[in-house]
Amino acid sequence: MLLFRIQDSPRRTSLAFALGVFIGMSPLIGIHTVLGILVASLFKLNRLAMIIGVYVTNPWTIVPIYTFSTWVGAKCLGMNRIFPDIDWHHITVHVLLNDLSPLLAPFVAGSFLLGAISSVASYLIIMHVVKKTNA
Repeated sequence: MLLFRIQDSPRRTSLAFALGVFIGMSPLIGIHTVLGILVASLFKLNRLAMIIGVYVTNPWTIVPIYTFSTWVGAKCLGMNRIFPDIDWHHITVHVLLNDLSPLLAPFVAGSFLLGAISSVASYLIIMHVVKKTNA
């Protein structure tokens, strides 16, 4: 796999991937790729490893990741009732956004928490695999 053949130290490759995972799981929807490239450029990390990490969140994984993140955030914030009442008979974008606004704090908290946990785990896994592959 290309990620394991990058000519960079295992530590820096793993760090780039892990930061990419954190960025990809962050609630900053729509700017993950740009943010990953900017962070990689700023810290002179491998852009490929960073982008591969960012794309952990993709069209197939985004709904389960963000749903679980919101649920974890709600539990961490002590919310007993997670799903808001939505008036489906008078639905507009404004009404929908207003009805879903109580989920914003749990979404942000859960996304950052799971992003941090996932990035640490991915750092350790990629470090192990890269070292084993390069040995």
